[in-house]
Amino acid sequence: MRHFFVEDGQVTKDRVVIVGPDVNHIRNALRMKPGERIRVSDASGHAWFCRIDALLKDQVVAAVEEEDLCGTEFAHRVVLFQGLPKSGKMEWIVQKAVELGAHSIVPVAMKNCVVKLEEKRAGSRRDRWQAIAGSAAKQSGRTVIPEVSLPVSFREAVSFASGLDAVLVAYENERGLSATRERIRSIPEKSSIGLFVGPEGGFSPEEIEECDRSGFCRISLGRRILRTETAGAAALSMLIYELDE
Repeated sequence: MRHFFVEDGQVTKDRVVIVGPDVNHIRNALRMKPGERIRVSDASGHAWFCRIDALLKDQVVAAVEEEDLCGTEFAHRVVLFQGLPKSGKMEWIVQKAVELGAHSIVPVAMKNCVVKLEEKRAGSRRDRWQAIAGSAAKQSGRTVIPEVSLPVSFREAVSFASGLDAVLVAYENERGLSATRERIRSIPEKSSIGLFVGPEGGFSPEEIEECDRSGFCRISLGRRILRTETAGAAALSMLIYELDE
């Protein structure tokens, strides 16, 4: 079933009005017809099953049939702090993180990052990543579109993460999956979780020391060293397996 996002004011008790680029997509790309069912969610994360009533020039009107009470969101709010990778890897990371339930994604400039993103280019890159997050949210049936922030420094990321309920650092030198399982299973229900993943060069010793001083918990992702674009997806999958209902 096709899924679309709308603002809160576009949904009433018995109907939803879709406007913007999705109108052309529904009419001309998908060639949908009146009577077809769609799923719609608003900015608050509520979702409904609807049936298309009318395809107008600048809007699509659909009747609300029932609210989707099952939902698709992870009960925990997971923030992925991703060390900036090179090339187009960040696009893949954003896409998979959204599919795997991340609440938001924070690109982080770390000491061993190969890429040094200039401030004047950061905005356009962020817009591109946010668009990918939106597409991935639609594809995976999310009821919210995760936010991708502008890149921040490592110190800014640590300061932000310190306000979360639990912070995990995927560190290649950490050993022992049994300890990782115990740490993940000890996280209370509906907690906010920070997840740090290093860039291609990994975390610097100084960054790991700063994480330790901040009370963050190192975790292992197994015996093998994973690429940066794999590590976040692997860690998110572990969280889903242990904590999702």
